[in-house]
Amino acid sequence: MALQNKELLNFNKSVYIKILIGITAIALLFHLLILVKIIPYNITWGGKLKTDEEMVAFESISIAISSFFIYVLLQKGNFVKAFFTERILSILLWIFFSLFCLNTIGNLVAETTFEKAFAFVTAANALLLWKINKT
Repeated sequence: MALQNKELLNFNKSVYIKILIGITAIALLFHLLILVKIIPYNITWGGKLKTDEEMVAFESISIAISSFFIYVLLQKGNFVKAFFTERILSILLWIFFSLFCLNTIGNLVAETTFEKAFAFVTAANALLLWKINKT
């Protein structure tokens, strides 16, 4: 019975990781579309970006962080060879959990309805990370 429970936990963790990778891949595409100006940047970053240079800087950082997050998730799910130890992966995911919690608060107080809607996504990401790190 204990083995079945462990297998179920690993299955759930794998599903949570795949969901997070999917959500993050969509967010990554969103940021790429902003970077190439298909989506206007004035609907993001709290409407604070005023120049193309600011947008490129912020979007580049966002793309780098999202890509790193996917890489960490791939390692945690054993989809790629781990570069980081299990302890480091766990610490990194707790840091991302904290960032998603803060981002949820930021989205809730954002000026645009578009950004407020993303509070649901960032809260879901935080919940999934909680579940991954607790199993």
